[in-house]
This record gives sequence, C-alpha cells and structure tokens, in this order.
Amino acid sequence: MASEKVQVFNDLNFDQEVVNSSVPVLVDFTATWCGPCKALAPIIDQIAGDLDGKVKVGKLDVDDSPITAGKFGVRGVPTIMIFKNGQRAAQHVGLTTKAKLLELVNG
Repeated sequence: MASEKVQVFNDLNFDQEVVNSSVPVLVDFTATWCGPCKALAPIIDQIAGDLDGKVKVGKLDVDDSPITAGKFGVRGVPTIMIFKNGQRAAQHVGLTTKAKLLELVNG
C-alpha cells in the first residue's frame, strides 16, 4: 500500500497537481498489473518520506489515465518523470534504485 505521502495523479488533476506545482514533482507512471512497478513502490514511498515538503511525489495509473500517459509518450511502465516549473526535467524508464531516482530529482 502506498504511503500517505504519495499522492494519486490522474487525467483530471495532473495539470493542477504537477504542471502548476510550485515545487518539483516526481511522477511514477505505473500499472496495477506491472511486476517491476510493484518492486519500485517501496522506493517511491521512501523518497516521498525523505523529501516530504521539498518534492511532491505521486503515482499515475496509465490504465486509469491514458490521456496524460499518452500526452507524455509513456510506452512502458514503470516510467518516472521529474517535473520542475511545469516542464519535464528528467525521465527514467524501468526499475531503478533509490540513489538513481534521487539523482534525477536533484539533477
């Protein structure tokens, strides 16, 4: 189960929560059927706790929100995107480590 610090993004709230955010945002494009996504979930939870107040962290289910996933060209899950000032600043596709994700956020 996701930490209470991990937000849920979708087609309806993406612009408000991510594009218009005053802080950087880490978006985990995920799917319920995705094994690597499940393996990544505890890392996302840790990052949400570690960076609470500095970076907004959330998940977007690509099956529930195909418009947003399509808009950003998500073709595989998990895909992690970092948004800064409303723009995509970094991206990683596939399972990765906490250190790599922190590098993306801080990069």
